[in-house]
Amino acid sequence: MRVNWKKLARKIHYWGAIIIALPVIVVIGSGIVLLLKKDIDWIQPPTASGQGKIPTLSMAEILDAASMAPGSTINTWGDIARIDIRPAKGVIKIRAADNWEIQLDHQSAEVLNMAYRRSDIIESIHDGTFFHDKVKLGIFLPAAMILLILWLTGLYLFFLPYLARNKKLKLAQMRGESRLSDSG
Repeated sequence: MRVNWKKLARKIHYWGAIIIALPVIVVIGSGIVLLLKKDIDWIQPPTASGQGKIPTLSMAEILDAASMAPGSTINTWGDIARIDIRPAKGVIKIRAADNWEIQLDHQSAEVLNMAYRRSDIIESIHDGTFFHDKVKLGIFLPAAMILLILWLTGLYLFFLPYLARNKKLKLAQMRGESRLSDSG
C-alpha cells in the first residue's frame, strides 16, 4: 500500500491543531505579554537608578534595608527569592518569595521603588510550571512537539505545489527532448 503524503500531512495538520489549541493559546498569549514586560510597569516594575557605579552595601545591610522597607514581607534570607545587583544603574533589586520587588540604592540603602512583579508568574504560565510540573511535561512539552510537526507539515503543504510544478516542467522538458532525439 502506497502512502499518500499529502493526505497524511493534511490530517496531521488538522488534528494536531485541534489537540494543541489550548496550550498554544496560553503560550502565545503569555508570550505576547512577556514581550511587553519592559514597556508596561504592571508586568514588571521599571528599574530605578541609584547613585554611583560601585555597590558599597554589605549583604547584612541589604537584608536590613529590605526588611525595613514599608510593607516588606522580608525578615530572613529565606524570604528572598533573588537579588539582582545592577552596578551601572546604581541599584540592587531584591525579589521576595511573594513576588514583591524592592529596589535599593546600592550605596545609601534608600528604597527607590517597591512594586509587585508579575513577569515571573507570567513566565511560569508561559512554560507550564505555573500549573504543575506534570502539566509542563505532559501537556506543554507534547504540544510543543506537535507544533513542530505542524510547522513541518505546513512547510511540506506549502512547497508541495511548487515541487509538483517543477516535476511537471522537467517531465515536459524530457518529453520534448526525447521527441527531438527520435526525429533526428
